[in-house]
Amino acid sequence: MSIRTNILLRVYLAFGLIVLFAVAVMVQLCRVQFVQGKKWASMQDSLSIRYVNVEAARGNIFAQDGSMLATSVPEYELHMDMVDGAIADDKIFYEKVDSLAMKMSAFFGDKSARDYSRYLRDGRRDSSRYLLIKRKVSFQDLKQIKKFPIFNMGKYGGGLIVVQKNKRILPYRSLAARTIGYKNENVKNGVGLEGAYASFINGESGKRLMQRIAGGVWKPINEDFEIAPKEGADIMSTLDVNYQDVAQSALLKQLIKSDADHGTVILMEVQTGEVRAVANFTKVAPGEYQEKFNYAIAGNQDPGSTFKLASYMALLEDHKVDTSTMVNTGFYQIPGHIIKDSHGSIGVVTVKKAFEQSSNAAVAFLVNNAYHNNQSQFTDHLYDWHLNEKLKLEIPGEAQPVIKNPENKSWNKNMTLPQMAYGYEMQLTPLKMLSFYSAVANNGKYIAPIFVKEIRRLGNPIEQFQARVIKEKICSDITLRKIKNMLEGVVLEGSGKKFVYNPLYKIAGKTGTAQVADANKGYRGKRQYQASFVGYFPADKPKYSMIVVINDPKGDYYGASVSGPVFREIADRVYSSDMDLNQTSSIRVANNTQAPQAKAGQPKALQEVYTKLKLKPQTGKINPSAIDTNEGVSTETPAKKGVPSTVGMGLRDALFIMGNSGYKTAVVGSGTVVRQSVGPGSIIPKGSKIVLELE
Repeated sequence: MSIRTNILLRVYLAFGLIVLFAVAVMVQLCRVQFVQGKKWASMQDSLSIRYVNVEAARGNIFAQDGSMLATSVPEYELHMDMVDGAIADDKIFYEKVDSLAMKMSAFFGDKSARDYSRYLRDGRRDSSRYLLIKRKVSFQDLKQIKKFPIFNMGKYGGGLIVVQKNKRILPYRSLAARTIGYKNENVKNGVGLEGAYASFINGESGKRLMQRIAGGVWKPINEDFEIAPKEGADIMSTLDVNYQDVAQSALLKQLIKSDADHGTVILMEVQTGEVRAVANFTKVAPGEYQEKFNYAIAGNQDPGSTFKLASYMALLEDHKVDTSTMVNTGFYQIPGHIIKDSHGSIGVVTVKKAFEQSSNAAVAFLVNNAYHNNQSQFTDHLYDWHLNEKLKLEIPGEAQPVIKNPENKSWNKNMTLPQMAYGYEMQLTPLKMLSFYSAVANNGKYIAPIFVKEIRRLGNPIEQFQARVIKEKICSDITLRKIKNMLEGVVLEGSGKKFVYNPLYKIAGKTGTAQVADANKGYRGKRQYQASFVGYFPADKPKYSMIVVINDPKGDYYGASVSGPVFREIADRVYSSDMDLNQTSSIRVANNTQAPQAKAGQPKALQEVYTKLKLKPQTGKINPSAIDTNEGVSTETPAKKGVPSTVGMGLRDALFIMGNSGYKTAVVGSGTVVRQSVGPGSIIPKGSKIVLELE
């Protein structure tokens, strides 16, 4: 073969291979484009464009009088699109960037104008599509920022990207904070009411289309939602902000005075079971206390002498004793232990007197003597009263009560029964103990406490709650009458007289002092005590029940002198402020012919006040726009169509008006409403959010 032929063969072979490779590439391109096109397109979209969930604004939590306890307010994250077409051209940008930097520096105060200018210029040079400007910007601040140079050129000229988020706030700050609770990523089911009613409060998440850009950052493709989030429902709690404030103030004052470790107060309505106030404080530093743990529902400890109510109720119900039965006090010997009265012997006294003076020796003797040969007869009463069961509260975290019976391995036939008689060898929460006392006040009807009475959406009830009846009657009427007399005697003649008695109204209750076992050394370790007082008022017509528990007070540790004053202070304030309990009191207004100052608000409520005070407006008629004047308040109702006007109102009245009109509200500031984001009379869909600005 000639050299020429050899070369031609090699050229043809190489050319053929190239053609074959080109054909293979074309075939693969066609396969990718037409056969696998949908697969690769969906993968590309999943990597660069996707829908993300947008958290809905959570529903509000209200007190029983309509005061807002928790709400969500808009909070904004600001970004800037620096690419040509999204922002002003280079000439305008570089003319105004320094002015914008100066404004941002003066407004935010975290960087110098030079630093801001360099940051913005770098973003422009790098063609950043989503340059972070600021996080956690309020609605008020956003309005000012939109007036800055460049930003004031509008959506497509200023390049400002506003991403709305929702911030949870408590208008009353620490008031009932632990009961209201919270929700975060670290707590699966949430805490307090926020956690218990999350399915209602959370609402339904929306969808927004986001695009992935350089640096792995996701930015919204447009400002509108593809699927708008549905805001959560509102929770109407049973709490009263005024009583809550009184309870927290009184408890905190005593905790500081006693240098105690922690304490709790619970105020509840007897007939409805509605909890009006719950305060829990833990010492975090000398003289400083915070709400860190809900002792009211999770603080399981020996109740001490407050449990004597159950012991005497069992004795009376089984006709083992009567209130006139005589009993010795001072000490009572049981195998391996002597039960002593800390205040010493008061001699041989009646059962009623022994209860009033809180004799441990007397009740231990009576219970052990009556039930020693049939010890389960005593514990059967406790189980029949469901003291061994949870209250099945709406709020999570309730501790499991511990009530022994003779079948338990830890039961000691010589020691357990007499020690249970005065509140040891068991564990009950303060709310459990309060509920039992409340049953006595409620003529024997034992009901479980409730914290929420209604769920509302757009102002309309969607679910309502009532207290669950645990037991229709805990004992006979005869026993009930005797027990009530004994509880009243504690305050009139017994251990609670000095610190709890008030001559203006009757209080019934029981003091309690219990030694708290050390976690490591039991009762032989460092001596710590729990001081408590539990009862109800007014005793002749009970409306409220309350318990005060203070743990590890320094110095004086008796329930009467440590917890009694807290009970008395709160009870006095509640009694004096509850008009239902003071209907016989006459209100006198001497030589006052002018109407008091009033804000715009609910006409019916204000008219009632004027009528009670026997006052007339100067104009002869009430004017709704009379803010802090002596002109009075209007009987004219707000416009029936469109958005109502709330300017000049306090927060409570403004929320009432907007809620009844079917609108959601977000609150900014405090004081009186000065502006609303949607003008009065405007026609917008029911359920729309309106921002109220207060000053």
